[in-house]
Amino acid sequence: MFQAFQQRRWPLIILWVVIVAAIVAAPAVLPVFRLNLLGRFLSLAIVALGIDLIWGFTGLLSLGQGIFFALGGYVAAMYLQLNSSGDLPNGIPEFFSLYGVNRLPAFWEPFHSPLFTLVAIWLVPAVLAAVLGNLVFRNRIKGVYFSILTQAALLVFFNFFNGQQKLINGTNGLKTDVTQLFGQMVGSPEMQRGFFWLTSVVVILAWLLLRWVVRGRFGDVLIAIRDDEPRLRFAGYNPTLFKTIVFAIAGGLAGIGGALYTVQSGIVSPQYMTVPFSIEMVIWVAVGGRGTLVGAILGAVVINYAKSLVSEALPQSWLFIQGGLFILVVTALPEGVIGWFRGDGPRNWLNRFGISRRSETYPRLDLEGQEEVQS
Repeated sequence: MFQAFQQRRWPLIILWVVIVAAIVAAPAVLPVFRLNLLGRFLSLAIVALGIDLIWGFTGLLSLGQGIFFALGGYVAAMYLQLNSSGDLPNGIPEFFSLYGVNRLPAFWEPFHSPLFTLVAIWLVPAVLAAVLGNLVFRNRIKGVYFSILTQAALLVFFNFFNGQQKLINGTNGLKTDVTQLFGQMVGSPEMQRGFFWLTSVVVILAWLLLRWVVRGRFGDVLIAIRDDEPRLRFAGYNPTLFKTIVFAIAGGLAGIGGALYTVQSGIVSPQYMTVPFSIEMVIWVAVGGRGTLVGAILGAVVINYAKSLVSEALPQSWLFIQGGLFILVVTALPEGVIGWFRGDGPRNWLNRFGISRRSETYPRLDLEGQEEVQS
């Protein structure tokens, strides 16, 4: 039993050692531009972790995580805009003057406080996710209908934010790279290096949190919801409550990821709520491996880094590559790359090329059984 435990744990430990070593070495190896990209992709990995929680463990395929991602970004950008507007006319962000607004809208006022902003980054998306989720889950809507509803909600929020020119600068979005934080410009190399370290720590903490969430009885209930919800309900559990909780957690993580992505990309806009972007989030998790957590991190970072490199060399080719990845996962790697390695994937892959795996004979199996009894 102890040997089986070691066999399961050692690959995960080695993988995390490699991940941590890569994060530590990145600032010394990568130029500022590449380091900034890696920081953005790590912030996207936080969103992917939340998707893996609700999809990989609970069976809820959400196509609307861009809502919560953008909300976290807007919360961070609103604070930075206000923090840098003290010397401007009326003490309000500059874009308001373009639309004849001379007084700060009331809902902007709380974002003068850094403490309120730090709480709102994750709390606002989490509460919205809990409210929307509860309305859907209490009516026992699931499967493809849940996915359609989340995508419809995404379109509603996109159109709403897109049209609010006087309140949040609409389609132009809110810039953060030229704002000030701790006396330095947010877009400066020093601040971006700091955000990279912060994002790296948050990714690890998010993984530890979800690792704790999915273990024990709570995690067993999530898997039961995914595999056989009617039987779980018959056993006396309320799936609505559990699904609402995990959907809120995923929304909060998306908000944190959106805030970190915004300060590293330099802008937040309604484009974060587009349908293709939310679908890409699902692809990261599918390729990395559903229900593995670490697969969501690797999928988000590796795919986005590949997207960046391919787009620089062949700008029109990435959509074809992304489509090919999705087809590969659906047809050959339904459990993703990490799930494939955890299972018997390498041996089964050889069978596809006509290399049959060696099978033990019955006498050999009997002999092994006798050796275990004697030991």
